[in-house]
Amino acid sequence: MTRIALKGLWARRRRLAGSFAAVFLGVAFLAGALMLGDTMNASIGRFFDQAYAGTDASVRGAANVSDTPDGERGMIDAGVVDLVRRVPGVAVAEPVITGSGQLLGHDGRAIAVLGPRTAGNWLTDPRLNPYHVVQGRAPRTDDEVVVNRATAVQGRLRVGDATAVLTPQRVPVRVVGIAKFGDQDGFGGTSFTAFTLEGARKYVARTPDRVSGVSIRAASGVSQDELVRRLRGVLPAGAEAITGRALSREGMNAVTKGFLDMFRAFLLAFAGIALLVGMLGIHNTFAITVAQRSRESALLRAVGASRRQVLASVIAEALVLGLTASVAGVFGGLGFAALLEGVFTAMGASLPVGGLVVTATSVAVAVTAGVVVTVLSCLLPAVRASRTPPVAAMRATEAERPGVSRVRAVCGGTLAAAGLALLAVSAAAGRSMVMAVLGTVACVAGVVVLGPVAARPAGALLGAPLRGVTGALARRSTAREPRRVAGAATALMVGIGVVTLITVLAASVRTSVRDTVARSFGGDLVISTGSAIGGGFDPRLAGDVARLPQVRVAAGMGTGGVRIGGRAVRVTYADPAALSRVLDLGSAASLPPGRLAVSRTVARAHGWRTGTPLTVLFADGTRRTLTVGGTYAPGGPAGDYLMPRADWIAHDPQPRDTTVLIALRPGVGTAEGERAVTAAARPYSAPDVRTRADYIDAQASGVNSLLTLVYVMLALAIVIALLGIANTLSLSVHERTREIGLLRAVGATRGQIRSMIRGESLIVALSGTAGGLAIGLLPGWALARAATDGTFAAPPVQLVVIAVIGALAGVLAALRPARRAARMDILRAVAD
Repeated sequence: MTRIALKGLWARRRRLAGSFAAVFLGVAFLAGALMLGDTMNASIGRFFDQAYAGTDASVRGAANVSDTPDGERGMIDAGVVDLVRRVPGVAVAEPVITGSGQLLGHDGRAIAVLGPRTAGNWLTDPRLNPYHVVQGRAPRTDDEVVVNRATAVQGRLRVGDATAVLTPQRVPVRVVGIAKFGDQDGFGGTSFTAFTLEGARKYVARTPDRVSGVSIRAASGVSQDELVRRLRGVLPAGAEAITGRALSREGMNAVTKGFLDMFRAFLLAFAGIALLVGMLGIHNTFAITVAQRSRESALLRAVGASRRQVLASVIAEALVLGLTASVAGVFGGLGFAALLEGVFTAMGASLPVGGLVVTATSVAVAVTAGVVVTVLSCLLPAVRASRTPPVAAMRATEAERPGVSRVRAVCGGTLAAAGLALLAVSAAAGRSMVMAVLGTVACVAGVVVLGPVAARPAGALLGAPLRGVTGALARRSTAREPRRVAGAATALMVGIGVVTLITVLAASVRTSVRDTVARSFGGDLVISTGSAIGGGFDPRLAGDVARLPQVRVAAGMGTGGVRIGGRAVRVTYADPAALSRVLDLGSAASLPPGRLAVSRTVARAHGWRTGTPLTVLFADGTRRTLTVGGTYAPGGPAGDYLMPRADWIAHDPQPRDTTVLIALRPGVGTAEGERAVTAAARPYSAPDVRTRADYIDAQASGVNSLLTLVYVMLALAIVIALLGIANTLSLSVHERTREIGLLRAVGATRGQIRSMIRGESLIVALSGTAGGLAIGLLPGWALARAATDGTFAAPPVQLVVIAVIGALAGVLAALRPARRAARMDILRAVAD
């Protein structure tokens, strides 16, 4: 039976080419995603290993208010440095100062980088310092700096150039050195500007009495663990010691649990969609080929083959197909990994990758997934083949039973009705996300089960515009085989459905953000910085702008990290009285010091109300009890937590604003006010000045970038669905050779045959597109309302484009099958 299966597979290799391609593409996407994740994991691990390669131990503040790799910690007493140096086993101990520092480029504006913008001191011990100078020299005076190479290139800076660093006050400096981080031009997307120790104390720490930490190298023969044990015996409260190995592992874990895990899940989700679409197409292919071979299966049964052997032969074919396509897909994954990296880079998301890393685990997972998907796709057709009675060999049988069972109709209808009910309950019961997800799953399952039931009426309706004899033949052909039509359309339906769902969700989120900001922000202009991570500008800017004769009020806002109830959160700090004149703060408009305002969403989630005491841990290790003093609408510029500036500045050596909201005086035009504000902001290195409309659009712009990326990821699923339609048509053409030959014999032209096949493909594609729009819009309505606090938006232009793409996809899928059908030799076809 194995030989029969292999010979049969080889004989039908052309018919299974589409299935091979579907498995290949799905596995290539999966393997590429896994390889890219492994490569990033190795590259990030190498970054952290290089960062702490020469560090045996480190002393730092014990309070961490952030879950980022480096954390967000306060400074410690500078006297700790001398304590550390006196510990036996310490060979070298250098004070470390790190903080915010935006370097200005050749154009006088802050250099835009993807990561934090940091400044600190240059470590003089080359083993402790992960950076090394590649051009110029180390800083010697307080106004000299070394810059990492990537930042220097981005800002078009060279050794000897005069520029400035915002800490957030403007500090004039001269670049005397360009440095690399190990063999890289920087630590990920971070910019680093290094002063002398005295310069960092003056401009970053702003005091000679505090440091960020101490970097330590052990004496020969002293282990890292032993050194840390000794250090802990002398450190004061508020300071902690950690080994270099633990530092590297801690940073790596933070990246893995945050960005890297989310990145992998994002890619694997789309790889899963591609495999699912491929699985539907493969199932349809096997269903058709097994039905076409029903007489062959019956002959095998008649000559003594058991049901188990027939079943095993079909599964063996699927196993061989899945294995060969999956192995090829792993090699294709090498190219897909490079392609994915290029896509992210083209969209401005530079990924930390080096040489491609291929692990045995990733290869095994990709191959196993491809084989399992292929085998599962063939199970039902294999079972049908094994049930073919031997007597069927004595008569010609239909390739496939055209009817659909009542059980299918009842089950599908029940699932769809249950899904719609759950979606309705979700909308009525406080927009429950759980109900919306369950309803979505039930609706999709119901539509898939109902596919063959709805294929005939849908084909008749959607094929009605097809005129003439060829249109009528196309409608009759699709009505004759509802299962095939549904099988081919379902794969496209899933792809179109996901695209529609994402489109609706993105439009709803974008509309919700825009409406929320528009309702809460009543000003005319906004000054903003490009990054809140190490970015920001001098808080005095808001005061300078407020004194302009064109301005009625200017309220500055900054952000920082704290822990509330053990959770790391970002808080906004500002003057609530000034902020409430341009922003709707609800009951928090008159927030006094000692109080904390929260959004209504956060208050509901935690059961907080006005008067609830909250313990807040600041980065400097101070714990304070602040009382909830009011709530406001979520989603606005103030974020979810708002604190009076007076409560914040006592715990931050570098308070800085990231946004200034401005309201103009009555009678002052937006253009006039913008010119005046831009001139006032110029001494602060020209941060962005935007009108109210531009600011509102910018708040929702991040959704557009993500949507573009999602469309690119889903394109592969659509391609695989098209392969499924093309393969179904090819198999149908092969099966209908005699029918097509007779049509040609009675006068049908080649053009009419091509039109008929294209019409069939168009009906299948339109059926899949219509179903996809339905399963995208209805669940999208419930999910959008649950995710956006009640907002739903369905962009008509984008939905029309999706429908047109679906129809064009059907035409493209029919090109090769239609050409093949039209070129058939009439006599051979009739004699077949």
